[in-house]
Amino acid sequence: MSQVLPVPIETASSVAAFRDLRPSDRVAQPDPAVPDVSVCIANWNCSGLLRRCLESLFNQDQGVRFEVLIVDNASTDGAAEMVETEFPQVSLVRNTDNRGFSKANNQAATLSRGRYLLFLNNDTVVPPNTLRQFFNFAEANPSVGMVGPRLRGADGVFQISYRRRPTLAALLHRVSLLRWTGLFRRAYYDYRRDSFDPEGVRPVEVLMGAAVFLPRAVFEDSGRWDEQYRFGGEDIDLSTQVGRRRPLVYVGDVEVVHYGRVSSRKNIGFSAPNVAIGYVHYFRKAGASPMALWVYKTLVTLDAPIQCAGKIFQGVVRFACGRRDKATKSWLAARGLWHFMRHELGRFWKA
Repeated sequence: MSQVLPVPIETASSVAAFRDLRPSDRVAQPDPAVPDVSVCIANWNCSGLLRRCLESLFNQDQGVRFEVLIVDNASTDGAAEMVETEFPQVSLVRNTDNRGFSKANNQAATLSRGRYLLFLNNDTVVPPNTLRQFFNFAEANPSVGMVGPRLRGADGVFQISYRRRPTLAALLHRVSLLRWTGLFRRAYYDYRRDSFDPEGVRPVEVLMGAAVFLPRAVFEDSGRWDEQYRFGGEDIDLSTQVGRRRPLVYVGDVEVVHYGRVSSRKNIGFSAPNVAIGYVHYFRKAGASPMALWVYKTLVTLDAPIQCAGKIFQGVVRFACGRRDKATKSWLAARGLWHFMRHELGRFWKA
């Protein structure tokens, strides 16, 4: 149902070379007036997690010269004030409204000075020398466009850190009206699960946006973050744009702790609709036909009230069984779907 943008085809020798790559111990000698790495963080609320992220950067040796730039999207929990008070070395921009993930990251990149950019979520913790590992890998492999680490949850479980680019068929499996048929199950699991192996170093199609590292020149040449995405889908888009010219590489030797979905759940009325809208924008850019997009939008629209009712019922059952944390997650999902139906369907159809 959709036309997917082409991926650079690696030769057998280049793929084999990627498998052998490891972060080098060699340290380059750049211009001392320029940071090696600029860490760019788009923030909206989650003050406690942001503090933990910054402490992991500044309170541990990262092995390179770096700067941190935070663009705060009008947080209401005191996050910006916390940064000003506790981390005066951070360059802070305070937006008067929530301009979205992509626009905030572009603002940070514009103000940054480093030869390399690390776009980092506010709900991450960066172990010691992680920036040096990123930097040394990129210096040793200048043909690589973008690098992503292995993501591990706070519970110690590996998170999916890369995946294939989505197709309309894969996302149609998430429509409850179709899921029971099993027609798109294989496409969904190829997209979400089957391609991930936490070990090793390899070229991939999409890197998760929680932490991506790339040279400034590559970022600029690829068109930067597409600001039509407000929250959701922008990492797929950036991976696609970078991947047109250069390989994207997953490096399992570099690890970042990612709490994951804390911010999106806390702001479900904003995140859930924008994820749905982001996918539509991506498919349109990828070349999906107007008819295919119309069918997809119709099915998602019809399915939203069904999923909303199902999540409410699921929450009731979970609560009755004493699984209150799970019940809260179900009701949060229902709230996001309700907000989508009441306030964002018009923007969804215009995407």
